[in-house]
Amino acid sequence: MVELRNYQIEIAKQYAEYRNNPIIFDNGYDKVPNPFTLKDAKKFIKIQIKKKPANRKLIYWKDQFVGEIGIDIKEDVFKLSAEMGYFIAEPFWGNGIASKAIKFMTDYTFKNFNIIRIEAGVFAFNKPSMRVLEKNNFHLESIKRNAVLKNGKIIDDYIWVKLKETTK
Repeated sequence: MVELRNYQIEIAKQYAEYRNNPIIFDNGYDKVPNPFTLKDAKKFIKIQIKKKPANRKLIYWKDQFVGEIGIDIKEDVFKLSAEMGYFIAEPFWGNGIASKAIKFMTDYTFKNFNIIRIEAGVFAFNKPSMRVLEKNNFHLESIKRNAVLKNGKIIDDYIWVKLKETTK
């Protein structure tokens, strides 16, 4: 029932609404505008539509848009690594959607990009996100103590990693 799809401008209004949930914002980077307007959504989606191959995907569950997932490929000596980020809209939590989306995006990333390592940083308080990464065979590589300033609080950043399986 879970699938990843390319971005479409038609979901911009819903995308902006999902992004404006304070819980979603609290689990992400501050570079995301807050509040996240319809104009922000349309601008972001138009950028994503142009990318080939796409490094971000919309998450659908039961044929309904419910979130997004994507990677950012690192640069310089880290160019074989990518950072993964995702969110599921709050009304859809607890349905196993994130776990399936992570599996699909991980497989897609290793198949379509020259990537051998995917990292996902999770703020200390987000235990459900850590559980879905663990279910997808990510391992906890490190805990960066006092690494994040979010909403005026200093918190730890848990770094979860999955390496591409190679045949020898």
